[in-house]
Amino acid sequence: MNPTINILSEETLSEQKYNLKKFVFEYQEPAQEKQIHTREVFHRGNGAAILLYNNEKKTVLLTRQFRMPTYLNGNPSGMLIEACAGTLDEDNPKDCIIRETKEETGYHIKDAEKVFEVYVSPGAVTELMHLYIAEYSPEMKLSRGGGLEEENENIQNIELPFEEALEMVKSGEIKDAKTVLLLQYLQIKNLTTKL
Repeated sequence: MNPTINILSEETLSEQKYNLKKFVFEYQEPAQEKQIHTREVFHRGNGAAILLYNNEKKTVLLTRQFRMPTYLNGNPSGMLIEACAGTLDEDNPKDCIIRETKEETGYHIKDAEKVFEVYVSPGAVTELMHLYIAEYSPEMKLSRGGGLEEENENIQNIELPFEEALEMVKSGEIKDAKTVLLLQYLQIKNLTTKL
């Protein structure tokens, strides 16, 4: 049985590009007393990510960029290896990830296969991430990539043998959750036998 939730108050703590709110709510399990809880919730919108793979070359295409939160939490360089990703804004997830793939990698894909959705950090962040995979090939590289200059993204592209990427997960060189999930998805689905 699900608990009964009653939001008592909502307060905006910060409203920059995204917003941070404080909620006070009643939480009641069936046949139990009501409890009062307070939680801070970060609203950053939903996102999409994609793992590009090449069967012929047995490679995956990842990105590398500076991530301030990782720098503040033990990553000495702040650089993080990730699957290509972006915030949905007004797009649907598939259109978003096709656009982000072009902007970040320079590869112009026509379609992407959705594999699943995950909440990124459900204890504090509302974001739901839509995860995709797609094949890429050299002839799809039609633009520079690297992200948008006006967003100061400074994205590097990294093409790796699939097996090396899996080893980088084991060694801790790849720590981004969405990227780990997508690499493991390829491995589990036996797409790696083709890679």
